[in-house]
Amino acid sequence: MPKFHNDSTLPNPTFPGSHVVLDEDYVHLSGLTAADIQGGEAVLGDVAEETRWVMRRLVHILEQVDCRAEDVVRVDVHLTDLDQVEEVDAAYAEFFAAPHYPARTCTEAPRLLGGANVEITLVARRPSRPEAEDGD
Repeated sequence: MPKFHNDSTLPNPTFPGSHVVLDEDYVHLSGLTAADIQGGEAVLGDVAEETRWVMRRLVHILEQVDCRAEDVVRVDVHLTDLDQVEEVDAAYAEFFAAPHYPARTCTEAPRLLGGANVEITLVARRPSRPEAEDGD
């Protein structure tokens, strides 16, 4: 049975959804922008810094459920301007060990919530857990 969580450091979603959904095998994180993160408005407009802010927070959320960046298997990146993909790629790559990058989709969206320029969502594989913890 999936478990649904909201991160206490982020505002409650204004949409009908959860920040985090855990099933037996995977962690699914909703899309996140710098505008969603307290203080993130300071970096809006710098797509590389927006990417770093979002990736840091996503990694932090993963750590709260006993996962790491190395467990990420899929990422979706939405940009308001695909011409900035090189800046995003450089910042994004800081969070993964080459050549073990997750599968990724990158799309252009004409507008993101909060005036952000990048939104990232991801799926991570949950590490194997001892049998005694399977019931949690």
